[in-house]
Amino acid sequence: MKKHELRKIYKQKRQDLSFFEIEKLQENIYNQIYDLDIAEVKNIHIFLTLEKFKEINTTPIINYFSNKNIAIVVSKSDFKNNTLTHYFLEKDTKTEVNKYGIPEPINAKQVPEKEIDLVFVPLLISDAQNYRVGYGKGFYDRFLLNCRKDCKKIGLNFFKPIAKIDDIDQFDIALDDVIYPNA
Repeated sequence: MKKHELRKIYKQKRQDLSFFEIEKLQENIYNQIYDLDIAEVKNIHIFLTLEKFKEINTTPIINYFSNKNIAIVVSKSDFKNNTLTHYFLEKDTKTEVNKYGIPEPINAKQVPEKEIDLVFVPLLISDAQNYRVGYGKGFYDRFLLNCRKDCKKIGLNFFKPIAKIDDIDQFDIALDDVIYPNA
């Protein structure tokens, strides 16, 4: 299937998940994240949850890594050119929901992409080659292109990958891994 068809299907599948199903799926994903080898990781980029889209709740992940003294990095979206800028999320960082419903830092120190060691990437669905379907604006593909080659890119998803996304192009960046519920 093509990205626009998959986007529509998996947005709906996610909306159809009950609170209890999401809680169970999240717990499985959290446990896999907590088992990751993060010995060399200093800065982790993670998305702040878009509740209206029923994204995974990233707060437990942020708290887990913060308690391990790993710096957390989050983004602001620029919808004029579909790019992200990145900022440290610290104890005193305030966030505000922008007009698109995206929580963003408002008083934080900017972080260059080259300083990020690990990126947790939001997605709607991925395929067996670790390509992803996001919301369709290319924010993360542009961002990941500017990361270091050794920066690990891990997608987080409630659904098992499909065999193949039919319309992958030269702008799509494969992830290193996708974590989804394995039981």
